[in-house]
Amino acid sequence: MKKFLMVLALAGVSVAGMAQSETPATKYSVATNSFWSNWFVTAGFQYGASYSAFERDLDPRLGNGLFEDFRRDMGVSVSIGKWFTPGMGLRTKATVFFNGHNATTKEAKDGEIKFMNIQEQALFNLSNMFCGYSDTRVWNFIPYLGAGYMRNFSGNTNTVGVSFGLLNTWRLGKRVGLQLDLGYNLADYCLFASAKDYGKYPSRTDRYLDAEVGLIFNLGKIGWEKTPDVDAIKALSQSQIDALNAQLTDAQAETDRLQKLTSNHKCPEAKTITVKEVTVAPVSVFFNLGKSKIASRKDLQNVQELANVAKGKKFVVTGYADSKTGSVELNQKLSQQRAEVVADELVKMGVDRSNIEVVAAGGVDTLSPISYNRRAVVMVK
Repeated sequence: MKKFLMVLALAGVSVAGMAQSETPATKYSVATNSFWSNWFVTAGFQYGASYSAFERDLDPRLGNGLFEDFRRDMGVSVSIGKWFTPGMGLRTKATVFFNGHNATTKEAKDGEIKFMNIQEQALFNLSNMFCGYSDTRVWNFIPYLGAGYMRNFSGNTNTVGVSFGLLNTWRLGKRVGLQLDLGYNLADYCLFASAKDYGKYPSRTDRYLDAEVGLIFNLGKIGWEKTPDVDAIKALSQSQIDALNAQLTDAQAETDRLQKLTSNHKCPEAKTITVKEVTVAPVSVFFNLGKSKIASRKDLQNVQELANVAKGKKFVVTGYADSKTGSVELNQKLSQQRAEVVADELVKMGVDRSNIEVVAAGGVDTLSPISYNRRAVVMVK
């Protein structure tokens, strides 16, 4: 066991050194991905070392070597999983050992068994959690823990088990990666004994250590989109509104001056001068993926300002969805719902419904990143 821990420590130091050479990733918030995004499958070969309850309780003289023939397990594994955020994911992993041992005797042939381990495991990508998400990071450091079902086919026994370990992944390409998985498993009710031996040992916990080398294949859409910087967009819209308000004030002052000038002028050729109307900038209200509920109520402050500046005017509210997700029919319906929601907010602000025109533009990709297209735009007609 001490040797195994030393191997883990050395592996951690070496890969940490590799990680230091990477360019630091910029931290930013990411948008929620769709259900079909960021799936992966893995396949690999596994080496394991079994430690049975028998050797601890009845015969502690077998020795603790990881590579002894009487405790060597060789197997294959496959898994399927999904990342729900850059830092958290789940995978279902199945391992079958065709050449396993129960570590109850030093005669390897006497202890040969076949067994299976199916685990549901929670993954925690500490590289993304602490260093920021990067879609080009070479190495990821991913501890995990899980629980599941184990079966000894040779002994006809079933049990439950828990696992924890360290998954290391290296990026080989956009859709392919290399993995090194180091795990520790605990099985209740003597996984490595037969059914007739239940209750025979004072201790009822079997263990095995495993090391797996394999490949990772990424499926579907890969990566995470940066969330819209709503505060920056709001600040930009507010600055535009402030500038237009200043222009409107100057224009009104000029109109008053000219009216006063013409009213005091006695010449017949004196004329009234009309100042052009100032156009007010449109305002955007953003939504989350697949939703028609306003993502941030702060966006409505800009809508209120626009309603105050253009009081009595007619408004056009245009809803949009992003064309990268969802069908054409769904995006058309979603853009209509978003426009209606913002129109309802305008009515609450005192705008007459007859002065509001609603337009559904459907799915578009006019803005980048694509999440910026999940919005409704309010403008003065």
